[in-house]
Amino acid sequence: MPNLGATEIIIILVVIVVLFGAKKLPDAARSLGRSMRIFRSEVKEMKNDDQQEISAQSAPEQLPQANQQPGENVQVVENQEPRNQQ
Repeated sequence: MPNLGATEIIIILVVIVVLFGAKKLPDAARSLGRSMRIFRSEVKEMKNDDQQEISAQSAPEQLPQANQQPGENVQVVENQEPRNQQ
């Protein structure tokens, strides 16, 4: 963004006063302030929604406990030769 000096800011203010007029300027500033407040609150709400969604996705799922004990239903095969595949 370009650096604005004092003369540029004064010129911008004069143009704004000429465009809107002295009577409409307070209403325009008030309307701009309301719009900025609404915009900020909506952005904040979107960030909060995103944070809640991310935390919900990153929560570990509860897996059911296994009923089988280690070594249960295991068959031990000794001295088995590998099959020849052709």
